[in-house]
Amino acid sequence: MKNKNKILVVGSGRLGASIAADLSAKGKDVIIIDKNGESFRKLDDEFGGYDLIGDATDLTVLENEALIKEVNEVIVTTDSDNVNLFISHICFFVYDVPEVYVRLNDVDKGKLIENTTIRAIYPFNLSFEDYLETRKERD
Repeated sequence: MKNKNKILVVGSGRLGASIAADLSAKGKDVIIIDKNGESFRKLDDEFGGYDLIGDATDLTVLENEALIKEVNEVIVTTDSDNVNLFISHICFFVYDVPEVYVRLNDVDKGKLIENTTIRAIYPFNLSFEDYLETRKERD
């Protein structure tokens, strides 16, 4: 069995590109995948990882190009909750990836990752918490 030492980021929107750039800057071995090659323009010029045009819902792409069997962490950040849940479940249940994070816009969909170690990233909650913190500083 190969050493699991890579991090896979699925989706190169603002969130995915920012996470991939941050991890790369910290010296991590990062692969970022997106169906649209144009989305990689959001990556920082200093990004030292690998960008891959492909469909992360395709197991052949995950295995042969994204090297999912060598990944110890996956962060799924596409703009579709359903796609994100599907990919995160594949990573957790099929490939036994130790760390899986999934972006969800709909907080109610968090129920679909209960009883797993998949962790949700809720942009709405983060924005709301930032607002509350800023507001608290003003009061």
